[in-house]
Amino acid sequence: MGLQAVLEKVVREGDLTLKLPGGRSLRLGDGTGPALVARITTAGWAARIAAKPGLGVGEAYMDGGLVLEQGEIAQFIDLIGANAQYKPKKRRGPLRSWLRRTMREANNRVQSLRNVAHHYDLSYDLYRRFLDEDMQYSCAYFERPDMTLEEAQLAKKRHIAAKLNLSPGQSVVEIGCGWGGMALQLVEDADVEVDAITLSIEQLKVAQARAEAKGLAGKARFSLTDYRDLKGTYDRVLSVAMFEAVGRPNYQEYFDGVARLMKDDGVGLIHSIGRPESGVTNAWIDRYIFPGGYSPALSEVLPAIEKAGLIVTDVEILRLHYAETIRHWRDRFEAARADIAELYDERFCRMFEFYLGIAEQSFRARRQFIFQIQVAKRVDVLPITRDYIGESERAFGGQKRKAA
Repeated sequence: MGLQAVLEKVVREGDLTLKLPGGRSLRLGDGTGPALVARITTAGWAARIAAKPGLGVGEAYMDGGLVLEQGEIAQFIDLIGANAQYKPKKRRGPLRSWLRRTMREANNRVQSLRNVAHHYDLSYDLYRRFLDEDMQYSCAYFERPDMTLEEAQLAKKRHIAAKLNLSPGQSVVEIGCGWGGMALQLVEDADVEVDAITLSIEQLKVAQARAEAKGLAGKARFSLTDYRDLKGTYDRVLSVAMFEAVGRPNYQEYFDGVARLMKDDGVGLIHSIGRPESGVTNAWIDRYIFPGGYSPALSEVLPAIEKAGLIVTDVEILRLHYAETIRHWRDRFEAARADIAELYDERFCRMFEFYLGIAEQSFRARRQFIFQIQVAKRVDVLPITRDYIGESERAFGGQKRKAA
């Protein structure tokens, strides 16, 4: 199918004029929304977009094969998202789908290290230019719409800490620690000890340096460790924005590990991007941003939790919080774009703009959300109402939590 036929089937909403190689133009959409004008520079790019639009559009924008002559990239991405429902679905047999998924999401130890390095071992100077001061690279929690990014990220950490129902002196293992902000917050506010792991060499260096600078290295311990190699048992098991890198073939091993690490009276919390139903990762995101990643449906996660002998004690869905988080990141990225271009180059900036844009749009269009699943081994280890969560959050409000 040629590019014109593909686009006329898919682009039914919006107002897009697309200039094709050779001088011809297509007017696409129903005329609603901002008027956008884009140009495809060569016949080769036109063919690549027609053959694999999910991959080709992003590649063309990165490499100059797709140029916006009127409008902004955010508006163009919104148009793509609005028309996603019209994209023809590829039909694959069950065996072919299973084989493709298993190979892409296998995420063995070597593959996991490589995948993490692809994204998280980028320059620390890049991330500090668009994240909050604590370097939180996950969904913030907007208790009020007027919150700053720093306030909302602090609220996220306190919300998670409250669900863990911590007491001074308890032991916590954090699976996937980023640059250390969550672990350090738990040590400072709750007076607990944290063993935190990452597969990113760059994140490990920063996290360890931060712990040393705060005088907390004895209580906030960071290591380069695969979650499958963790030993011991803990009062609390925490994972924030790491589960997306596990891969469906490994869900049972992952939750068996959570159960193994958790004491009989322990509590666990898994914070992850989710989707409304089983699907596939966008091809462009898989190749350029998060190789091997997958954001699961709850129906894909809960069976593994049950088979691991864990009880689901609480589930919360955060809907537009991540869209608002990414909006802040995009604004900060744009403000620092010239500096980032010096760190990398213009192609990298276009890649990251496209990534942040489609990420925000996916949450606004209700194709993705955040879930927080709280698990335990016993039904009596937590209060029987959720009131303790709010009480704990208030207790974390700028002072160390008092002993129960």
